[in-house]
Amino acid sequence: MRVADVVAEILKREGVDLIIGYPVNDVLEAAARADIRTVIVRQERVGIHMADAMSRVTSGQRIGVFAMQHGPGTENAFGAVAQAYADSVPVLILPEGYPRPIQNLPPNFSALLNYREIAKWVEQVVLPSEVPNALRRAWTQLKNGRPRPAVIELPRDLVQEEFSGVLDYRPAPRVRVAPDPVTVDEVAAALVAARRPVIYAGQGVHYAQAWEELRALAELLEAPVCTSLQGKSAFPEDHPLALGAGGRAYPATVSHFLREADVIFGIGCSFTKTNYGVRIPYEGKTIIQATLDPADLNKDVPISHALLGDAKLTLAALYEAVSERLGGKPRGRLPEVAAQIRHVREAWLAQWMPKLTSDEVPLTPYRVIWDLLHTLETERTIITHDAGSPRDQLSPFWVSKRPLTYLGWGKSTQLGYGLGLAMGAKLARPDMLCVNVWGDAAIGMTGMDFETAVRERIPILSILFNNFSMAIEIPVMPVATEKYRATDISGDYAAFARAMGGYGERVTEPGQIVPAIQRALRAVEDGTPALLEFITGKELAISTP
Repeated sequence: MRVADVVAEILKREGVDLIIGYPVNDVLEAAARADIRTVIVRQERVGIHMADAMSRVTSGQRIGVFAMQHGPGTENAFGAVAQAYADSVPVLILPEGYPRPIQNLPPNFSALLNYREIAKWVEQVVLPSEVPNALRRAWTQLKNGRPRPAVIELPRDLVQEEFSGVLDYRPAPRVRVAPDPVTVDEVAAALVAARRPVIYAGQGVHYAQAWEELRALAELLEAPVCTSLQGKSAFPEDHPLALGAGGRAYPATVSHFLREADVIFGIGCSFTKTNYGVRIPYEGKTIIQATLDPADLNKDVPISHALLGDAKLTLAALYEAVSERLGGKPRGRLPEVAAQIRHVREAWLAQWMPKLTSDEVPLTPYRVIWDLLHTLETERTIITHDAGSPRDQLSPFWVSKRPLTYLGWGKSTQLGYGLGLAMGAKLARPDMLCVNVWGDAAIGMTGMDFETAVRERIPILSILFNNFSMAIEIPVMPVATEKYRATDISGDYAAFARAMGGYGERVTEPGQIVPAIQRALRAVEDGTPALLEFITGKELAISTP
Protein backbone atom coordinates (compact mmCIF):
# COMPACT_ATOMS: atom_id res chain seq x y z
CA MET A 1 0.00 0.00 0.00
CA ARG A 2 1.37 3.39 -0.98
CA VAL A 3 1.47 6.22 1.53
CA ALA A 4 -1.19 8.15 -0.41
CA ASP A 5 -3.54 5.16 -0.03
CA VAL A 6 -2.77 5.00 3.68
CA VAL A 7 -3.85 8.64 3.99
CA ALA A 8 -7.08 7.89 2.12
CA GLU A 9 -7.81 4.90 4.34
CA ILE A 10 -7.28 6.98 7.48
CA LEU A 11 -9.63 9.64 6.12
CA LYS A 12 -12.29 6.97 5.59
CA ARG A 13 -11.85 5.69 9.13
CA GLU A 14 -12.35 9.26 10.38
CA GLY A 15 -15.65 9.40 8.49
CA VAL A 16 -14.52 11.49 5.52
CA ASP A 17 -16.60 10.81 2.40
CA LEU A 18 -15.67 13.95 0.44
CA ILE A 19 -12.37 15.73 -0.13
CA ILE A 20 -11.92 19.07 -1.85
CA GLY A 21 -8.74 19.96 -3.66
CA TYR A 22 -6.72 21.27 -6.55
CA PRO A 23 -4.26 19.04 -8.45
CA VAL A 24 -1.68 17.73 -8.35
CA ASN A 25 -1.76 15.92 -5.04
CA ASP A 26 -1.58 12.12 -4.97
CA VAL A 27 -3.99 12.01 -2.03
CA LEU A 28 -6.81 13.18 -4.31
CA GLU A 29 -6.41 10.21 -6.64
CA ALA A 30 -6.00 7.83 -3.71
CA ALA A 31 -9.19 9.21 -2.18
CA ALA A 32 -11.05 8.54 -5.43
CA ARG A 33 -9.77 4.96 -5.43
CA ALA A 34 -11.16 4.66 -1.90
CA ASP A 35 -14.59 5.92 -3.04
CA ILE A 36 -14.17 9.30 -1.37
CA ARG A 37 -15.75 11.92 -3.61
CA THR A 38 -13.24 14.41 -4.97
CA VAL A 39 -14.42 17.97 -5.62
CA ILE A 40 -12.03 20.06 -7.72
CA VAL A 41 -12.19 23.84 -7.50
CA ARG A 42 -10.88 26.73 -9.62
CA GLN A 43 -8.62 28.05 -6.88
CA GLU A 44 -7.34 26.76 -3.57
CA ARG A 45 -8.77 29.56 -1.48
CA VAL A 46 -12.37 28.80 -2.40
CA GLY A 47 -11.87 25.07 -1.84
CA ILE A 48 -10.73 25.68 1.73
CA HIS A 49 -13.70 27.98 2.23
CA MET A 50 -15.92 25.07 1.19
CA ALA A 51 -14.19 22.71 3.62
CA ASP A 52 -14.52 25.42 6.26
CA ALA A 53 -18.31 25.57 5.83
CA MET A 54 -18.64 21.80 6.02
CA SER A 55 -17.09 21.95 9.48
CA ARG A 56 -19.17 24.95 10.56
CA VAL A 57 -22.62 23.71 9.61
CA THR A 58 -22.01 20.37 11.32
CA SER A 59 -20.58 21.87 14.53
CA GLY A 60 -17.27 20.24 13.68
CA GLN A 61 -18.79 16.77 13.65
CA ARG A 62 -17.86 16.47 9.97
CA ILE A 63 -14.44 18.00 9.41
CA GLY A 64 -13.77 19.53 6.00
CA VAL A 65 -10.60 18.31 4.24
CA PHE A 66 -8.59 20.04 1.51
CA ALA A 67 -5.54 18.83 -0.44
CA MET A 68 -3.37 20.86 -2.79
CA GLN A 69 -0.21 20.90 -4.87
CA HIS A 70 3.20 21.67 -3.44
CA GLY A 71 4.67 25.10 -4.11
CA PRO A 72 2.10 27.42 -5.71
CA GLY A 73 -0.86 25.44 -4.39
CA THR A 74 0.34 25.77 -0.81
CA GLU A 75 1.14 29.44 -1.38
CA ASN A 76 -2.30 30.18 -2.86
CA ALA A 77 -4.06 28.45 0.03
CA PHE A 78 -2.44 30.59 2.72
CA GLY A 79 -5.15 33.26 2.94
CA ALA A 80 -7.97 30.75 3.34
CA VAL A 81 -6.17 28.91 6.13
CA ALA A 82 -5.58 32.26 7.84
CA GLN A 83 -9.32 33.00 7.53
CA ALA A 84 -10.24 29.67 9.12
CA TYR A 85 -7.74 30.29 11.90
CA ALA A 86 -9.10 33.77 12.62
CA ASP A 87 -12.68 32.51 12.75
CA SER A 88 -11.82 29.32 14.71
CA VAL A 89 -12.79 26.67 12.19
CA PRO A 90 -11.41 23.11 12.24
CA VAL A 91 -10.24 22.06 8.75
CA LEU A 92 -7.67 19.46 7.79
CA ILE A 93 -5.21 20.79 5.22
CA LEU A 94 -3.04 18.29 3.33
CA PRO A 95 -0.47 20.13 1.22
CA GLU A 96 1.85 18.04 -0.87
CA GLY A 97 5.38 19.20 -0.05
CA TYR A 98 8.50 19.48 -2.15
CA PRO A 99 10.54 16.26 -2.37
CA ARG A 100 12.46 15.70 0.85
CA PRO A 101 15.97 16.48 -0.47
CA ILE A 102 14.87 20.06 -1.28
CA GLN A 103 11.80 20.54 0.90
CA ASN A 104 13.09 23.33 3.13
CA LEU A 105 15.58 24.97 0.78
CA PRO A 106 14.89 28.50 -0.47
CA PRO A 107 12.91 29.51 -2.43
CA ASN A 108 10.75 26.40 -1.98
CA PHE A 109 7.64 27.23 0.04
CA SER A 110 7.29 25.13 3.18
CA ALA A 111 3.95 24.69 4.91
CA LEU A 112 5.83 23.64 8.05
CA LEU A 113 7.73 26.92 8.21
CA ASN A 114 5.05 29.30 6.93
CA TYR A 115 1.75 27.99 8.33
CA ARG A 116 2.75 27.87 11.98
CA GLU A 117 1.15 31.21 12.84
CA ILE A 118 -2.19 30.41 11.17
CA ALA A 119 -2.79 26.82 12.23
CA LYS A 120 -3.36 25.02 15.48
CA TRP A 121 -1.16 22.10 14.46
CA VAL A 122 1.48 21.80 11.70
CA GLU A 123 3.66 18.78 10.88
CA GLN A 124 5.90 17.82 8.01
CA VAL A 125 6.15 14.05 7.66
CA VAL A 126 9.47 12.59 6.50
CA LEU A 127 9.02 8.85 7.14
CA PRO A 128 6.22 6.68 5.68
CA SER A 129 5.84 4.91 9.01
CA GLU A 130 5.00 8.21 10.73
CA VAL A 131 2.04 9.13 8.53
CA PRO A 132 -0.58 7.44 10.79
CA ASN A 133 0.94 9.06 13.89
CA ALA A 134 0.92 12.52 12.32
CA LEU A 135 -2.68 12.17 11.20
CA ARG A 136 -3.71 10.82 14.60
CA ARG A 137 -2.28 13.92 16.24
CA ALA A 138 -3.92 16.21 13.69
CA TRP A 139 -7.37 14.67 14.06
CA THR A 140 -7.08 14.79 17.85
CA GLN A 141 -6.37 18.51 17.66
CA LEU A 142 -9.24 19.06 15.22
CA LYS A 143 -11.76 17.29 17.45
CA ASN A 144 -10.73 18.76 20.79
CA GLY A 145 -10.17 22.15 22.37
CA ARG A 146 -10.50 25.37 20.42
CA PRO A 147 -11.34 24.51 16.79
CA ARG A 148 -8.71 25.67 14.27
CA PRO A 149 -6.93 24.26 11.19
CA ALA A 150 -4.45 21.39 11.30
CA VAL A 151 -1.87 21.08 8.53
CA ILE A 152 0.00 17.89 7.60
CA GLU A 153 2.57 18.43 4.85
CA LEU A 154 3.33 15.25 2.89
CA PRO A 155 6.38 15.51 0.61
CA ARG A 156 5.75 14.52 -2.98
CA ASP A 157 8.25 11.66 -2.98
CA LEU A 158 6.93 10.39 0.37
CA VAL A 159 3.32 9.85 -0.74
CA GLN A 160 4.54 7.69 -3.64
CA GLU A 161 6.52 5.34 -1.39
CA GLU A 162 5.29 2.03 -0.03
CA PHE A 163 3.97 1.80 3.51
CA SER A 164 5.26 -1.28 5.28
CA GLY A 165 3.61 -2.88 8.24
CA VAL A 166 0.01 -3.09 9.44
CA LEU A 167 -2.14 0.05 9.49
CA ASP A 168 -3.43 0.12 13.05
CA TYR A 169 -5.43 3.35 13.13
CA ARG A 170 -8.43 4.16 15.28
CA PRO A 171 -10.43 7.40 14.99
CA ALA A 172 -9.32 10.11 17.38
CA PRO A 173 -11.47 10.57 20.49
CA ARG A 174 -13.55 13.62 21.37
CA VAL A 175 -13.16 14.90 24.92
CA ARG A 176 -15.19 17.59 26.67
CA VAL A 177 -14.08 19.60 29.70
CA ALA A 178 -16.48 20.87 32.37
CA PRO A 179 -15.91 24.07 34.42
CA ASP A 180 -14.89 24.19 38.08
CA PRO A 181 -18.03 23.60 40.22
CA VAL A 182 -16.94 26.20 42.78
CA THR A 183 -16.67 28.87 40.11
CA VAL A 184 -19.98 27.79 38.61
CA ASP A 185 -21.57 28.47 41.98
CA GLU A 186 -20.00 31.93 42.18
CA VAL A 187 -21.16 32.82 38.67
CA ALA A 188 -24.67 31.56 39.36
CA ALA A 189 -24.84 33.83 42.40
CA ALA A 190 -23.72 36.81 40.30
CA LEU A 191 -26.30 36.08 37.60
CA VAL A 192 -29.15 35.72 40.09
CA ALA A 193 -28.13 38.94 41.84
CA ALA A 194 -27.99 40.88 38.56
CA ARG A 195 -30.73 43.45 37.99
CA ARG A 196 -30.18 43.79 34.23
CA PRO A 197 -28.23 40.74 33.02
CA VAL A 198 -27.43 40.22 29.33
CA ILE A 199 -26.13 37.00 27.80
CA TYR A 200 -23.63 37.35 24.94
CA ALA A 201 -23.35 34.08 22.99
CA GLY A 202 -20.44 33.28 20.70
CA GLN A 203 -19.54 30.61 18.20
CA GLY A 204 -18.61 28.18 20.96
CA VAL A 205 -22.34 27.59 21.49
CA HIS A 206 -22.55 26.29 17.92
CA TYR A 207 -19.57 23.96 18.24
CA ALA A 208 -20.86 22.57 21.54
CA GLN A 209 -24.39 22.27 20.11
CA ALA A 210 -25.53 24.04 23.27
CA TRP A 211 -28.53 25.83 21.79
CA GLU A 212 -31.16 24.27 24.05
CA GLU A 213 -29.05 24.87 27.15
CA LEU A 214 -28.58 28.51 26.18
CA ARG A 215 -32.28 29.00 25.68
CA ALA A 216 -33.12 27.25 28.95
CA LEU A 217 -30.74 29.45 30.98
CA ALA A 218 -31.93 32.64 29.28
CA GLU A 219 -35.57 31.81 30.00
CA LEU A 220 -34.80 30.89 33.61
CA LEU A 221 -32.94 34.16 34.16
CA GLU A 222 -35.34 36.10 31.90
CA ALA A 223 -32.20 37.66 30.44
CA PRO A 224 -31.92 39.23 26.98
CA VAL A 225 -29.56 37.40 24.60
CA CYS A 226 -27.37 38.85 21.89
CA THR A 227 -24.76 37.00 19.86
CA SER A 228 -21.50 37.73 18.17
CA LEU A 229 -21.59 37.72 14.39
CA GLN A 230 -20.03 34.23 14.45
CA GLY A 231 -22.60 33.15 17.03
CA LYS A 232 -25.62 34.45 15.11
CA SER A 233 -28.45 31.86 15.03
CA ALA A 234 -27.25 30.29 18.32
CA PHE A 235 -30.39 31.82 19.88
CA PRO A 236 -33.68 32.09 17.95
CA GLU A 237 -33.99 35.70 16.86
CA ASP A 238 -37.78 35.59 16.92
CA HIS A 239 -37.68 34.79 20.65
CA PRO A 240 -39.03 37.50 23.03
CA LEU A 241 -35.58 37.71 24.69
CA ALA A 242 -33.59 37.95 21.44
CA LEU A 243 -31.60 41.11 20.77
CA GLY A 244 -29.90 40.09 17.51
CA ALA A 245 -26.24 39.89 16.55
CA GLY A 246 -23.45 42.38 17.02
CA GLY A 247 -21.13 42.88 14.07
CA ARG A 248 -19.84 46.08 12.54
CA ALA A 249 -23.52 46.86 12.11
CA TYR A 250 -26.15 45.75 14.61
CA PRO A 251 -29.74 46.33 15.73
CA ALA A 252 -30.43 49.05 18.29
CA THR A 253 -31.47 46.35 20.75
CA VAL A 254 -27.90 45.05 20.94
CA SER A 255 -26.21 48.33 21.84
CA HIS A 256 -29.05 49.48 24.11
CA PHE A 257 -29.15 46.41 26.34
CA LEU A 258 -25.37 45.92 26.46
CA ARG A 259 -25.03 49.54 27.53
CA GLU A 260 -27.75 49.23 30.21
CA ALA A 261 -26.60 45.85 31.57
CA ASP A 262 -25.07 45.55 35.02
CA VAL A 263 -23.85 41.99 34.32
CA ILE A 264 -22.74 40.66 30.90
CA PHE A 265 -22.28 36.91 30.66
CA GLY A 266 -20.27 35.83 27.62
CA ILE A 267 -20.60 32.16 26.73
CA GLY A 268 -18.50 30.47 24.05
CA CYS A 269 -16.88 33.75 23.10
CA SER A 270 -13.44 35.36 23.04
CA PHE A 271 -14.61 38.99 23.54
CA THR A 272 -12.02 39.85 20.88
CA LYS A 273 -11.86 43.53 20.00
CA THR A 274 -12.40 43.93 16.27
CA ASN A 275 -13.74 46.53 13.88
CA TYR A 276 -16.24 43.89 12.78
CA GLY A 277 -17.80 43.13 16.14
CA VAL A 278 -19.85 45.14 18.60
CA ARG A 279 -17.89 46.75 21.42
CA ILE A 280 -18.42 45.15 24.82
CA PRO A 281 -18.88 47.96 27.36
CA TYR A 282 -17.19 46.83 30.56
CA GLU A 283 -16.70 49.99 32.60
CA GLY A 284 -18.70 49.71 35.82
CA LYS A 285 -20.08 46.30 34.91
CA THR A 286 -19.56 42.74 36.06
CA ILE A 287 -18.19 40.77 33.10
CA ILE A 288 -18.33 36.98 33.15
CA GLN A 289 -16.52 35.01 30.46
CA ALA A 290 -17.01 31.32 29.72
CA THR A 291 -14.78 29.92 27.00
CA LEU A 292 -12.97 26.77 25.94
CA ASP A 293 -9.62 28.45 25.41
CA PRO A 294 -7.71 29.90 28.39
CA ALA A 295 -5.86 32.20 25.96
CA ASP A 296 -9.14 34.12 25.55
CA LEU A 297 -9.62 34.85 29.23
CA ASN A 298 -9.08 38.49 30.22
CA LYS A 299 -7.48 39.10 26.80
CA ASP A 300 -9.33 42.12 25.41
CA VAL A 301 -12.00 42.73 28.04
CA PRO A 302 -11.30 42.81 31.82
CA ILE A 303 -13.45 40.18 33.50
CA SER A 304 -14.74 39.55 37.02
CA HIS A 305 -15.41 35.82 36.73
CA ALA A 306 -14.05 33.11 34.43
CA LEU A 307 -15.37 29.69 33.49
CA LEU A 308 -13.24 27.34 31.42
CA GLY A 309 -14.91 24.47 29.59
CA ASP A 310 -17.29 23.20 26.93
CA ALA A 311 -20.23 25.56 26.40
CA LYS A 312 -22.84 22.81 26.67
CA LEU A 313 -21.49 21.49 29.95
CA THR A 314 -21.01 25.02 31.27
CA LEU A 315 -24.56 26.10 30.49
CA ALA A 316 -26.01 22.91 31.92
CA ALA A 317 -24.08 23.35 35.16
CA LEU A 318 -25.11 27.00 35.43
CA TYR A 319 -28.74 26.14 34.82
CA GLU A 320 -28.73 23.71 37.74
CA ALA A 321 -26.98 26.19 40.04
CA VAL A 322 -29.28 29.09 39.07
CA SER A 323 -32.38 26.90 39.28
CA GLU A 324 -31.46 25.89 42.79
CA ARG A 325 -31.30 29.55 43.82
CA LEU A 326 -34.57 30.46 42.10
CA GLY A 327 -36.56 27.52 43.33
CA GLY A 328 -36.70 25.96 39.87
CA LYS A 329 -38.67 28.69 38.10
CA PRO A 330 -38.29 32.24 36.73
CA ARG A 331 -39.18 35.27 38.81
CA GLY A 332 -41.84 36.68 36.48
CA ARG A 333 -39.76 39.40 34.82
CA LEU A 334 -40.31 38.17 31.25
CA PRO A 335 -43.28 40.40 30.30
CA GLU A 336 -41.45 43.54 31.37
CA VAL A 337 -38.13 42.58 29.74
CA ALA A 338 -39.79 41.43 26.52
CA ALA A 339 -41.79 44.66 26.32
CA GLN A 340 -38.58 46.71 26.66
CA ILE A 341 -36.91 44.73 23.90
CA ARG A 342 -39.96 45.05 21.66
CA HIS A 343 -40.13 48.80 22.23
CA VAL A 344 -36.49 49.38 21.26
CA ARG A 345 -36.72 47.06 18.25
CA GLU A 346 -39.91 48.59 16.88
CA ALA A 347 -38.52 52.12 17.14
CA TRP A 348 -35.34 51.03 15.36
CA LEU A 349 -37.19 49.20 12.60
CA ALA A 350 -39.45 52.21 12.08
CA GLN A 351 -36.37 54.30 11.34
CA TRP A 352 -35.16 51.78 8.77
CA MET A 353 -38.48 50.86 7.19
CA PRO A 354 -38.22 53.56 4.47
CA LYS A 355 -35.07 51.84 3.17
CA LEU A 356 -36.35 48.31 3.74
CA THR A 357 -39.47 48.97 1.67
CA SER A 358 -38.09 51.60 -0.71
CA ASP A 359 -39.25 51.73 -4.34
CA GLU A 360 -36.26 53.77 -5.44
CA VAL A 361 -34.23 52.98 -8.54
CA PRO A 362 -31.40 52.01 -8.54
CA LEU A 363 -32.49 49.56 -5.88
CA THR A 364 -31.46 49.89 -2.28
CA PRO A 365 -29.85 46.65 -1.05
CA TYR A 366 -32.03 46.90 2.06
CA ARG A 367 -35.18 46.41 -0.05
CA VAL A 368 -33.63 43.31 -1.62
CA ILE A 369 -32.74 41.92 1.82
CA TRP A 370 -36.22 42.64 3.17
CA ASP A 371 -37.91 40.93 0.23
CA LEU A 372 -35.49 38.02 0.43
CA LEU A 373 -36.26 37.59 4.14
CA HIS A 374 -39.99 37.48 3.46
CA THR A 375 -39.77 35.25 0.37
CA LEU A 376 -37.41 32.48 1.48
CA GLU A 377 -38.37 29.79 3.97
CA THR A 378 -35.79 30.97 6.49
CA GLU A 379 -35.92 27.86 8.67
CA ARG A 380 -34.75 25.82 5.69
CA THR A 381 -32.15 28.36 4.57
CA ILE A 382 -28.46 28.69 5.42
CA ILE A 383 -27.34 32.19 4.51
CA THR A 384 -24.00 33.96 4.67
CA HIS A 385 -22.74 37.42 3.86
CA ASP A 386 -19.54 38.59 2.23
CA ALA A 387 -17.07 41.18 3.49
CA GLY A 388 -17.90 44.87 3.42
CA SER A 389 -21.34 46.25 2.67
CA PRO A 390 -23.19 42.91 2.24
CA ARG A 391 -22.18 41.88 5.78
CA ASP A 392 -23.18 45.19 7.33
CA GLN A 393 -26.44 45.41 5.41
CA LEU A 394 -27.59 41.81 5.92
CA SER A 395 -26.69 40.85 9.48
CA PRO A 396 -28.79 43.37 11.48
CA PHE A 397 -32.01 42.66 9.59
CA TRP A 398 -31.86 38.95 8.83
CA VAL A 399 -33.86 36.98 11.42
CA SER A 400 -32.33 33.56 12.10
CA LYS A 401 -34.70 31.16 13.82
CA ARG A 402 -32.78 27.89 13.84
CA PRO A 403 -29.19 27.02 14.77
CA LEU A 404 -26.52 27.16 12.07
CA THR A 405 -28.79 28.85 9.54
CA TYR A 406 -26.53 31.92 9.41
CA LEU A 407 -22.78 31.68 8.82
CA GLY A 408 -21.38 34.86 10.30
CA TRP A 409 -17.72 35.76 10.10
CA GLY A 410 -15.43 38.73 10.37
CA LYS A 411 -12.31 38.28 12.52
CA SER A 412 -10.62 38.29 9.11
CA THR A 413 -12.57 39.90 6.28
CA GLN A 414 -11.36 38.52 2.97
CA LEU A 415 -13.53 39.43 0.01
CA GLY A 416 -15.08 36.45 -1.76
CA TYR A 417 -15.32 34.14 1.28
CA GLY A 418 -19.10 33.76 1.10
CA LEU A 419 -19.28 31.86 -2.20
CA GLY A 420 -17.20 28.95 -0.90
CA LEU A 421 -19.13 28.94 2.37
CA ALA A 422 -22.44 28.58 0.54
CA MET A 423 -21.11 25.74 -1.60
CA GLY A 424 -19.58 23.91 1.35
CA ALA A 425 -22.78 24.32 3.35
CA LYS A 426 -24.75 22.80 0.47
CA LEU A 427 -22.38 19.84 0.27
CA ALA A 428 -22.80 19.18 3.99
CA ARG A 429 -26.52 20.00 4.14
CA PRO A 430 -28.07 19.17 0.74
CA ASP A 431 -31.52 19.43 2.32
CA MET A 432 -31.09 23.18 2.90
CA LEU A 433 -31.28 26.17 0.57
CA CYS A 434 -27.79 27.72 0.77
CA VAL A 435 -27.41 31.41 -0.06
CA ASN A 436 -24.50 33.81 -0.27
CA VAL A 437 -24.97 37.58 -0.41
CA TRP A 438 -22.05 39.41 -1.97
CA GLY A 439 -21.05 42.49 -3.92
CA ASP A 440 -19.35 43.31 -7.19
CA ALA A 441 -15.96 43.55 -5.46
CA ALA A 442 -16.30 40.08 -3.92
CA ILE A 443 -17.27 38.38 -7.17
CA GLY A 444 -14.15 39.87 -8.69
CA MET A 445 -12.10 37.94 -6.15
CA THR A 446 -13.62 34.45 -6.35
CA GLY A 447 -16.37 34.56 -8.97
CA MET A 448 -14.85 31.95 -11.29
CA ASP A 449 -15.70 29.30 -8.75
CA PHE A 450 -19.38 29.81 -9.57
CA GLU A 451 -18.47 27.42 -12.38
CA THR A 452 -17.43 24.91 -9.72
CA ALA A 453 -20.98 25.03 -8.33
CA VAL A 454 -22.31 24.27 -11.81
CA ARG A 455 -19.79 21.53 -12.65
CA GLU A 456 -19.97 19.81 -9.26
CA ARG A 457 -23.79 20.03 -9.14
CA ILE A 458 -23.96 22.26 -6.07
CA PRO A 459 -27.20 24.27 -6.51
CA ILE A 460 -26.78 27.41 -4.43
CA LEU A 461 -28.56 30.76 -4.64
CA SER A 462 -26.16 33.68 -5.07
CA ILE A 463 -27.45 37.19 -4.37
CA LEU A 464 -25.22 39.87 -5.90
CA PHE A 465 -25.42 43.60 -5.26
CA ASN A 466 -23.94 45.50 -8.20
CA ASN A 467 -23.50 49.24 -7.72
CA PHE A 468 -20.60 49.46 -10.20
CA SER A 469 -18.42 50.71 -7.40
CA MET A 470 -16.50 49.93 -4.25
CA ALA A 471 -18.92 52.24 -2.49
CA ILE A 472 -17.61 52.06 1.07
CA GLU A 473 -14.16 53.05 -0.20
CA ILE A 474 -15.38 56.29 -1.80
CA PRO A 475 -15.24 58.33 1.44
CA VAL A 476 -11.65 57.20 2.11
CA MET A 477 -10.48 57.60 -1.53
CA PRO A 478 -12.21 60.77 -2.71
CA VAL A 479 -9.29 62.18 -4.69
CA ALA A 480 -8.41 58.87 -6.34
CA THR A 481 -12.06 58.39 -7.21
CA GLU A 482 -12.54 61.87 -8.65
CA LYS A 483 -9.29 61.99 -10.61
CA TYR A 484 -8.89 58.36 -11.69
CA ARG A 485 -12.24 56.63 -10.98
CA ALA A 486 -10.24 54.31 -8.71
CA THR A 487 -13.30 52.87 -6.96
CA ASP A 488 -15.25 52.12 -10.14
CA ILE A 489 -15.74 48.46 -11.05
CA SER A 490 -18.25 46.90 -13.41
CA GLY A 491 -19.51 43.78 -15.09
CA ASP A 492 -22.56 41.94 -16.39
CA TYR A 493 -22.59 39.25 -13.76
CA ALA A 494 -25.92 37.68 -14.70
CA ALA A 495 -24.53 37.07 -18.17
CA PHE A 496 -21.39 35.62 -16.56
CA ALA A 497 -23.50 33.17 -14.54
CA ARG A 498 -25.28 32.03 -17.69
CA ALA A 499 -21.97 31.67 -19.51
CA MET A 500 -20.78 29.37 -16.72
CA GLY A 501 -23.85 27.17 -17.18
CA GLY A 502 -25.93 28.50 -14.29
CA TYR A 503 -29.10 30.54 -14.03
CA GLY A 504 -28.46 34.28 -14.21
CA GLU A 505 -30.86 37.21 -14.09
CA ARG A 506 -30.37 40.96 -13.72
CA VAL A 507 -33.00 42.83 -11.68
CA THR A 508 -33.44 46.61 -11.84
CA GLU A 509 -37.04 47.25 -10.68
CA PRO A 510 -38.41 46.88 -7.14
CA GLY A 511 -41.50 45.06 -8.37
CA GLN A 512 -39.32 42.37 -9.94
CA ILE A 513 -37.36 41.46 -6.81
CA VAL A 514 -39.74 38.81 -5.48
CA PRO A 515 -40.64 37.29 -8.89
CA ALA A 516 -36.92 37.02 -9.71
CA ILE A 517 -36.23 35.29 -6.39
CA GLN A 518 -39.04 32.84 -7.11
CA ARG A 519 -37.66 32.08 -10.58
CA ALA A 520 -34.19 31.54 -9.16
CA LEU A 521 -35.58 29.20 -6.50
CA ARG A 522 -37.17 27.06 -9.20
CA ALA A 523 -33.79 26.81 -10.94
CA VAL A 524 -32.09 25.81 -7.69
CA GLU A 525 -34.76 23.21 -6.99
CA ASP A 526 -34.05 21.78 -10.45
CA GLY A 527 -30.36 21.44 -9.50
CA THR A 528 -28.95 24.56 -11.19
CA PRO A 529 -26.93 27.17 -9.29
CA ALA A 530 -28.55 30.59 -9.65
CA LEU A 531 -27.16 34.11 -9.51
CA LEU A 532 -29.44 37.13 -9.17
CA GLU A 533 -27.72 40.42 -9.96
CA PHE A 534 -29.48 43.39 -8.36
CA ILE A 535 -28.51 46.81 -9.69
CA THR A 536 -28.25 48.93 -6.55
CA GLY A 537 -27.32 52.45 -5.58
CA LYS A 538 -24.13 53.36 -3.76
CA GLU A 539 -25.63 52.75 -0.30
CA LEU A 540 -23.36 53.86 2.55
CA ALA A 541 -25.72 53.85 5.54
CA ILE A 542 -25.42 51.00 8.02
CA SER A 543 -27.10 50.38 11.37
CA THR A 544 -24.79 51.55 14.16
CA PRO A 545 -27.23 53.01 16.71
